[in-house]
Amino acid sequence: MAGIDQSDGFIAHARRAVADPRAIFQLGDAAALPAESASADVAVSGLMINFVPDMPRAVAEMARAVRSDGIVAAYVWDYAGEMQLMRRFWDAVVALAPAALEKDEGRRFPVCRPEPLVALFEGAGLAAVEHRAIDVPTVFRDFDDYWQPFLGGQGPAPAYCMGLPEVRRDALREQLRATLPTALDGSIPLTARAWAVKGRVA
Repeated sequence: MAGIDQSDGFIAHARRAVADPRAIFQLGDAAALPAESASADVAVSGLMINFVPDMPRAVAEMARAVRSDGIVAAYVWDYAGEMQLMRRFWDAVVALAPAALEKDEGRRFPVCRPEPLVALFEGAGLAAVEHRAIDVPTVFRDFDDYWQPFLGGQGPAPAYCMGLPEVRRDALREQLRATLPTALDGSIPLTARAWAVKGRVA
């Protein structure tokens, strides 16, 4: 297995965390994969194809690296729908600051829906393209367990959150506290949905 990422930090972490000699990790660009043509059985893009400036080229690169009859696949968060951790966050943001709608990942990443994902793969010449939803229960222990990841500054939502003046960040926190579903034990039961798509190299 070869893992490829643009981030030195992610690659270094993966190398430390995975000792299996069958796994290698290397720096690379999704639009110019460091892989021989037809050298892989499967290529998968995990939670990142929507961040690539030239998505058709990235899918074409995965297809190039995979042998005939091999599989190319991707999965992305359903930002506009049932990736509820993020959907609840951006709904609260826009309720307080309607002008922030343009930052909403559901709006910024229209490819993160079944129809455009299928079209992206079919446009790369892949055959037998199909999609499915992957739903994962995400139960947070309490509100702080939900809120804490937004204070890390990594990714669009945390970056937006930490870029707010403290008084506005406090208002956002309380808007979320008031609108998130909360069980009797204080836990917050949500669902994280990803859309997955796969196709076969002709």
